[in-house]
Amino acid sequence: MKILVVSDTHRKDDNLQFVIEQEKPFDMLIHLGDAEGSEQWIPEWAGAGCKMAMVLGNNDFFSRLERELEMEIGPHRVLLTHGHYYGVSMGPEGLAEEAKSRGCDIAMYGHTHRPFLDKICGVTVLNPGSLSYPRQEGRRPSYMIITADKDGRMDYDQRYL
Repeated sequence: MKILVVSDTHRKDDNLQFVIEQEKPFDMLIHLGDAEGSEQWIPEWAGAGCKMAMVLGNNDFFSRLERELEMEIGPHRVLLTHGHYYGVSMGPEGLAEEAKSRGCDIAMYGHTHRPFLDKICGVTVLNPGSLSYPRQEGRRPSYMIITADKDGRMDYDQRYL
């Protein structure tokens, strides 16, 4: 299974559309918030048959997206959130603890516009960065590709434009 993970596109969708076309085919698209209205078009861009999981960001004022989602990817339980309710700007430790308390072994977030991948308290915590307004050194737009094999092993590939 190939999963495209993006965040913080802030309705500046050229890079998102480019990445979608470049990475096709993929089985699932996860958007971790701050689509700012583009969430209505993203499923069409991803294509029929692509599973979608999108959560509400702190700038998604008029969206009806869920604040958080919990889902299964193979044998893994995953928490999806934008992250601002967990203080991720100060560090992802609080999010890792919350995910662990819910029985999740993976937590995905956005909000900081900085790519991140680490294991904290036994939880794989990741942020794909931002495709529109990156804030890490070098400020390259970023996203993540996750490949899950039939045995549930996950490969995380941070990618940059």
